[in-house]
Amino acid sequence: MNLAKSGELIKNLRKSLSMTQKQVSDRLGVLPKTVSKWETGHGFPDVSILPSLAELLGVSEKALLTGDLCVQSKDAGNMLRTKFYVCSHCGSFARLTGNGKLVCCGKPLEPCRAASPDDAHAVNISELEDDYYIEFSHPMTKEHYISFVSYVRFDRILTVKLYPEQEGAVRFPRMRGGRFYYFCNQHGLFELQ
Repeated sequence: MNLAKSGELIKNLRKSLSMTQKQVSDRLGVLPKTVSKWETGHGFPDVSILPSLAELLGVSEKALLTGDLCVQSKDAGNMLRTKFYVCSHCGSFARLTGNGKLVCCGKPLEPCRAASPDDAHAVNISELEDDYYIEFSHPMTKEHYISFVSYVRFDRILTVKLYPEQEGAVRFPRMRGGRFYYFCNQHGLFELQ
């Protein structure tokens, strides 16, 4: 471990959040002098404080230990490698093209694994004017419904949020070379190619 490198990262992250050393020390229950030692490479946070410091600065513990922010790979911006995340508590969803970590309702989210549609989750796709018209035979009740549908191409992602008791159909502009994803609140993510 390079203390100077880790200290420089801590200082830069603190400044990017417009926080003083005193504000950091107050939040972590340490002396301001201690934060100064970390930033100058003359010490490092105790293992019991490291998780709180990482959370406060918005980085991983590994980043603080190595002194490096993880740079995303060249594939990180590739829309076709999109990962979908859904909170099991509140139903919120998000998508990432890189290797980030998401937290919702205080819990870390894991990426959904897309399955091929079974008979209960089959869709009918037709072309209507210049759009794809997608119809679900799936129930749209308060207890069991399709939450969202996304059309993913190499250069864009279009998403339509659906709600219970709404019609089980969506329209997307017709573009070639994409994939459809849709999420059932009871059975998870499905993918059509």
